[in-house]
Amino acid sequence: MLEVRNVSKVYEGKVNYRALSDLNFTVKKGEFVGVMGPSGSGKTTLLNVISTIDKPSAGEVYIDGKPAFGLNKRQLALFRRRELGFVFQDFNLLSTLTVKENIIFPLTLENISVAEQDGRVNRIADKLGISHILNKRTYEISGGQSQRTAIARALVHDPKLILADEPTGNLDSKAAKDVLETLQKLNKDDGATMMMVTHDAQAASYCDRIIFIKDGMLYRELQRMDSRKEFFEDIMNVLTSLGGASDELSSVRL
Repeated sequence: MLEVRNVSKVYEGKVNYRALSDLNFTVKKGEFVGVMGPSGSGKTTLLNVISTIDKPSAGEVYIDGKPAFGLNKRQLALFRRRELGFVFQDFNLLSTLTVKENIIFPLTLENISVAEQDGRVNRIADKLGISHILNKRTYEISGGQSQRTAIARALVHDPKLILADEPTGNLDSKAAKDVLETLQKLNKDDGATMMMVTHDAQAASYCDRIIFIKDGMLYRELQRMDSRKEFFEDIMNVLTSLGGASDELSSVRL
């Protein structure tokens, strides 16, 4: 589903800064993969490159067998809109719209009938347990409901790959647990392919596999083999060996 092949990213300036260096990995269809590393390790740059927001200095990204950067500007915009789904830490919902209008927004740019739009929204809202708030404004709902709305918006156009950037960063522990269980359920039940950048070991323990990066390079990969509790402990051990500030290692128990 996703192949990152020999990807490097150098930001040029008075002093060149190498954010990524010769990264290689794949994500299989239906896999839930986490990306972790200390601050400045290149996590956000990697996500920006995979999402085609930023272009690599070298290497290539393939999504569902298609080279993401072999497209012109218009084709790239269409590719991003149709093939990718995004979930952000800050929700990025429009406060002037209802929950339903926020979810339906990606479909308004496509040639999809109103009946089909309503059907898609109703199906995904029912699956995420937010049918009862579809007509509410975003300032009338909780943080957890806002993130579920953002997840619904990311899924409504059936993307090939869902990219989540610290999706529980602005949530309390209960709302974070609910959102992570929702993502895991969508992955297991619907086969949604997901990549999540997180600093939180508890959040990462919901994934199938973790890719750790340090100084822009692949440091280690960790596959979940046992219970989520044991996977969490394995993740913490790798994070400890990685180093980084103590506030980067979450102590929240979900």
